[in-house]
Amino acid sequence: MFGLTAIAAEGAPKRQGAFFLPSGDAAKVVSVTGSGEVQAAITILTQAVAVKETGPKQTVAKFGEVYTFSPAFIAVRRGQPTQIEFWNLQPDDEHDFALIGTDLKVLMYVKLPPLRKTSYIFTFHQEGVIDFKCLRHQPEMSGQFLVLPPAGK
Repeated sequence: MFGLTAIAAEGAPKRQGAFFLPSGDAAKVVSVTGSGEVQAAITILTQAVAVKETGPKQTVAKFGEVYTFSPAFIAVRRGQPTQIEFWNLQPDDEHDFALIGTDLKVLMYVKLPPLRKTSYIFTFHQEGVIDFKCLRHQPEMSGQFLVLPPAGK
């Protein structure tokens, strides 16, 4: 899986099993909480592109099941608390969400259980591009945040 699962951000984050939110050096890039005030919100869906139950048999046979995040490109503002709600629409497939720093270290890693909504509030502290991935369904299930300057700057 591209060697990302074994790399954790500096300043070891508190973990619950294999899953964790940013802390230490990772929190200098992005803060993630379960609740609080928000200034923006977006929903990211998990979408099945080709699955064994309904997908083209040749595609599934050649590539396996294929999923995507939708949208896969999201623009946010630095310093703006943004609620991101993940909807895992698959009834029998668990997904995960890994936020990857520019140095390829995993800043955050959470589970997205089947048929569930999972919500976090993200506040990005550095401008630039930050990748995200479902480590279970690579390379298709990935995307990017574009962190823009605060509004009015």
